[in-house]
Amino acid sequence: LAFGLTVVRHGETQCNKDGLLQGQKIDAPLSDIGTRQSEAAGLYLRDVKFTNVFVSDMKRAKQTAEIIVRNNRTCHDIELLSDPSLKERCFGIAEGGQVKDMKNMAKAAGQPLPEFTPPEGETIEQVKARVKDFLQAMFQRIVNDHQDKIQDEIPIPKLDGPLAGLPDDGLLGVPVHALVVGHGAYMSIAMLYFIEDLKCSMPYGSHPARRFSLCPNTGMCRFVITLKCNNADIALSDIQCVFINRRNHTK
Repeated sequence: LAFGLTVVRHGETQCNKDGLLQGQKIDAPLSDIGTRQSEAAGLYLRDVKFTNVFVSDMKRAKQTAEIIVRNNRTCHDIELLSDPSLKERCFGIAEGGQVKDMKNMAKAAGQPLPEFTPPEGETIEQVKARVKDFLQAMFQRIVNDHQDKIQDEIPIPKLDGPLAGLPDDGLLGVPVHALVVGHGAYMSIAMLYFIEDLKCSMPYGSHPARRFSLCPNTGMCRFVITLKCNNADIALSDIQCVFINRRNHTK
C-alpha cells in the first residue's frame, strides 16, 4: 500500500511572535496571523484530497488542522484523530522563557542548539521514540481503513526530477493521503529520524543544510510511503521525501 503523507506545522501563536519557547507547558491558541496563515494553508490545499487526518492534542495544532480541513473541498467533514505522541518536544525548565535564553544555555554547555536538552527536557532519542510510536499507530490505522486499496505490486514513480510546484506534487497515482498537523521542533526531529533511521530519499536538488532547519509556521513537508502488508505484519518498504518546509501559500 502506498500513501502520501503531508505534515504541516501549526500557525503562529503570540508566543511564537514574542520569541517564547512553548514546548508542552504553554498550550497557546493561534494568533490572528496564525489563523490567517492556517486559512491560507487550507486554501492552498483545498483541492488536495485527504483520506485521514492526525493531529497533536495541543490547541495550536488542533485549530490549524480544523481550519485546513474546513477549507477542503473533498473532506471537510473528515474525522480528526488527536494523538498525544505528536505533542511538541518538552523543553523542561526552558519552557515559557525566551528562545534566546535556551540558545545561551546550549552555548554554555558547549552543544549545538538542536542537540541540547535543557534540564527536565526530552532528549532527541526520546522524541524519536514518540515519532516511531506515532508512525506504527498511523500505519496500522491506514491499513485498517484502506484494506481495499492494498495491492501486491503498485509501482510508485520515483521522484527524481524537478517538481511542478503544485499543491498535489508527488500524489499522482497514490490512492491514500494522510494529513498530520504538529510542531516545529518535533518535525525537525522526525525529519532526522526519517533520513538517518528510515533512509528516506531526499527531494531532487534539495540542499543538505536545510533538511533539519525549523519549519516555518504552516510550512509543509510531504512524503510518499510504501508499506508491505503481510497478514498482520505491516512493514515500511520505502519512504521518499517530495518537498521540505514548503511555504508558497504564505507569500
